[in-house]
Amino acid sequence: MKKVLFVCSRNRLRSPSAENVFAAWPGLEVASAGVSNDAEMPLSAELVEWADIIFVMERVHRAKLAQKFKHCLHNKRVICLDIADEYEYMAPALVQLLEQRVGRHLTD
Repeated sequence: MKKVLFVCSRNRLRSPSAENVFAAWPGLEVASAGVSNDAEMPLSAELVEWADIIFVMERVHRAKLAQKFKHCLHNKRVICLDIADEYEYMAPALVQLLEQRVGRHLTD
């Protein structure tokens, strides 16, 4: 079972959408969190350590992840999806982007 963590800023739109999209994929356990202090589910060391692969929505999320949790990132795969904060929860265009950009990393 591959453990996949999706990270955005406030865990309200992009990363929860990704969690929802990939929750039904076979062989995956998924979670989502945000790097902001006011996130719905704040990113924690426990979540970072739990994950086999971490997808961040923007480069700024990767930087915050590295700054706050550098000690937990040893041998972790962190992939930036370059998805801007311009989509509503489960917007069809967002779902399509997620499937295109995430899917190829989960089949290897």
